[in-house]
Amino acid sequence: MPAPRLRTASVAVCLALAVVPLGACGAEPTAAPRAPAAATSAADAGGMAALTAAARKEGALNAIALPRDWANYGALIDGFEKKYGIKVRVENPEGSSQDEITALKEHRGGGRAPDVVDVGGSFAQSGARQGLFAPYKVAAYDQIPEEQKDPRARWYNNYGGYVSIGCDAKRVTTCPATFADLRKPEYKGQVALNGDPTKSGSAFAGVYAAALANGGSFDDIQPGIDFFAELAESGNLIPVQSTPDTIAQGRTPISIDWDFLNLGYADEFRKKGADVDWRTAIPFDGSFAEYYANAVNKDAPHPAAARLWQEYVFSPEGQNLRLGAYARPVLMEAMKKDGTLDKAAAEKLPTVEGTPAFPTEAQTEKARETVNRNWAKAVSH
Repeated sequence: MPAPRLRTASVAVCLALAVVPLGACGAEPTAAPRAPAAATSAADAGGMAALTAAARKEGALNAIALPRDWANYGALIDGFEKKYGIKVRVENPEGSSQDEITALKEHRGGGRAPDVVDVGGSFAQSGARQGLFAPYKVAAYDQIPEEQKDPRARWYNNYGGYVSIGCDAKRVTTCPATFADLRKPEYKGQVALNGDPTKSGSAFAGVYAAALANGGSFDDIQPGIDFFAELAESGNLIPVQSTPDTIAQGRTPISIDWDFLNLGYADEFRKKGADVDWRTAIPFDGSFAEYYANAVNKDAPHPAAARLWQEYVFSPEGQNLRLGAYARPVLMEAMKKDGTLDKAAAEKLPTVEGTPAFPTEAQTEKARETVNRNWAKAVSH
């Protein structure tokens, strides 16, 4: 969930795993390979060739809550299927992070369970605490910044962005640029969030950003809840989840969402010739950056495909596909250094200044509890 420049990723040497000693990056294991469901790295599974063969034999990958227009998931899914011949099935494409966690629990032990999840940071942390994820270190694990991964490799961030304000300039005379602007009477019946912050990582980030813009802090998200309660009371906030369809229909002319989504929507509207002039502003008064984390289901029906998918979305190909949709890859700094970054795509990112800070796990959990406890009553005017 973003604001200024992302933190620098440090490029580390290959990890020498305790279970399977490695001589050099990409080296094949010297110990007997483990079954994919127990493998904690590709080398642990017998190497990338063995992992790929096992995944192809499984033939499918169960995913959930991956809209094709979200952070280039359409291109990632197509690329994975083409490269490995493995069919990706996406349940509930428009679902929330909470829906993903719920599905892991409800479908446990069955063939329908998601193999992998893509969730907001607070959901990744709570899922790990509940023992839902399998430890697995992708090849690039050491290059992921320390603050953006679980030390036990149960989850790690893949891509992120900044909380932004999207606006249809054809329906709004003067587009808002800050959270303070959203209080203006001229925006009555026009402001929306991308979901319910008790369930949606992006909406939760919007509340956190609003808190920072209104005297709150990582330790105090209540001012963000109060801000949206004020917007609901004035009639500016509407109880409609913002999507590309609601934007095109004119139902949500102002949407608080990730910058990579708002920027991507603008491109899509232009391509389709839609009657929408979608513009994006990153509010300086509530600058908030965050990333989405990927994790493997501990009880994945397709354990090899799950781990291969992780390798793919953390490969230069997968990370550059994220960048092509304005999402900031977690390995961006490392890729700059090793020359694998798509420079043309990187230059299209909005300019942001400063160094973003990230809430700790304890701060995030406290904020989630506060939102879960107070949100519904605050906005139900």
